Amino acid sequence: MPDNEIKDTQPNPVKGETQPTSVKSDTQPRPSIAAKKFPRWLAALAVVLLLLLGALAGYGSGMGQRTDAQSTQVTGQLQEQFDLGMQAMDVGQYEVAQQHFEFIIENDPEFPGVMEAYADLLLRMQTSPTPTFTLTPTITPTPDLRGVEAIYANVRTALTDRDWDALLTHLDSLRKADPNYRTAEVDSLYYLALRMRGVGKITFQDGETCADINLEGGIYDLTLAERFGTLDSFSEGLRSYARLYIIGASYWDQDWLQAQAFFDQVRAGYNLMDSSCMAASERWRFATIKVAEKLLDEGDVCGAEEQFNLAFSVASNKNEEYYPTATDVSEQCDGGDNGGGEPPPPDGTPTETPTPTGTPTDVPTP
Repeated sequence: MPDNEIKDTQPNPVKGETQPTSVKSDTQPRPSIAAKKFPRWLAALAVVLLLLLGALAGYGSGMGQRTDAQSTQVTGQLQEQFDLGMQAMDVGQYEVAQQHFEFIIENDPEFPGVMEAYADLLLRMQTSPTPTFTLTPTITPTPDLRGVEAIYANVRTALTDRDWDALLTHLDSLRKADPNYRTAEVDSLYYLALRMRGVGKITFQDGETCADINLEGGIYDLTLAERFGTLDSFSEGLRSYARLYIIGASYWDQDWLQAQAFFDQVRAGYNLMDSSCMAASERWRFATIKVAEKLLDEGDVCGAEEQFNLAFSVASNKNEEYYPTATDVSEQCDGGDNGGGEPPPPDGTPTETPTPTGTPTDVPTP
């Protein structure tokens, strides 16, 4: 057969394709697709994570700046209210000034100068002179007020010194000497002295310790102050929470559930304490632990675990002694014992089921 005819019978080579040179090259391992290309989904995930971390960092920084800005704004608002109250008091707009000062007391009773300004305002409100007119002048003998004026001078000195005990003593002497002497002013001074002394007995004052706190005495003074004027919202709130504290203390060692409930209200309000130096938050923490122990004795391990966790939300070094018990309770609850029966004995020895004897009686439901 001619060469051109033999050539026509051969397969045509594919354009651009390189023919293998040897059999050995076909047996070499080829690199995998995963080794040649980086996965696109992994790159996208990395980008998303970086964006998320950046967003979280920016959010945290923004929240911090926002908190600082809010604190600065509140302080500025209280200062503005204080300035407006002082201006209103100076021009005789006492009711307007009272609204400004009470707003500050409700938000920050420790705001510098607000209590002194408020006390001065109450004094001015009660002692504003009221003109009296007489058509026909009458000649009356001039009473001898030298003794009364001397007592009144002592009243002013005690007021300047903010000595409320001495002020009340001098007011009693003044009213006994002359019941009609400066009646409106004396009434306002009674209100001011009783109000300030009552608040001082319920809260800490300069130079005092918790042993000086007298909740009952403070409640009594504030109740007496109501005879001479309406209590402001701050002192009224203190009196209410002081009463709740005393009620909660009456359940101490008697009913831990009731004690827990009352002290929970007090700690959410003013977190008062009595002469035992136990704040309402500390009493609530201890009462909550006692509730947890009671539930544990009744076999409700999961309920006990919840109460232990609540108690531990109040930071205290005294919590450490209850950590082992709380850990054991948590393990029992996670192990399936949801309070439906008594926890197993520590050594794992099965307990015998007691056989009831005698006539069964109804067991009251707690």
